[in-house]
Amino acid sequence: MPQEVQEHNHPAARIETLIQEIAAFPDPHARATAEELVKALLDMYGEGLNRLLEITAASEVSGIALIDTFAEDELLSSLFTLHGLHPLDIETRIMQALDEVRPFLKSHGGNVEFVRVEDGIAHLHLQGSFHGCSSSTLELAIEEAIYKAAPDLDGLQVEGVPDPQPRPGIPVIFVPPRRHKDNTRSTEQGAGKMR
Repeated sequence: MPQEVQEHNHPAARIETLIQEIAAFPDPHARATAEELVKALLDMYGEGLNRLLEITAASEVSGIALIDTFAEDELLSSLFTLHGLHPLDIETRIMQALDEVRPFLKSHGGNVEFVRVEDGIAHLHLQGSFHGCSSSTLELAIEEAIYKAAPDLDGLQVEGVPDPQPRPGIPVIFVPPRRHKDNTRSTEQGAGKMR
């Protein structure tokens, strides 16, 4: 058997061995959970491959333009991120997410500025008074937009979040909990990244 075919079949053989090990679990709950996880992963990747084919068939572009079209699809974008293959760097994805949330912020008299990504933490700065909007609502809107576009961030730090009783010169900062980065690294060392 040619070496290329052997290398290609090796992951498939390993998967088959692991599936057989799962089927032999003595605990029925653990077995059912593991089987459900495998099925969910296969369904997700099957849907992703189907989307790639559908988008390719319907597209009139090729090359980089087609890859950019793939990245606009939410499922494909998450799969690319999962494996470190996203065609857009993390800063670009953050800027795009902020562009989506800016109209909401501006409707409340404010804006958000991207400062930098450092050690996996995105640093942002809010500007304006944000009248008629609680800081928790602002935080949630920004957090959802950022983590949808960049789930591979370790955290988010936003300065300038309005405080109900503002103290001049002292910015309020929030840093949400880590976003499954440890799972990302352990899975990345195996078959790929996972959010």
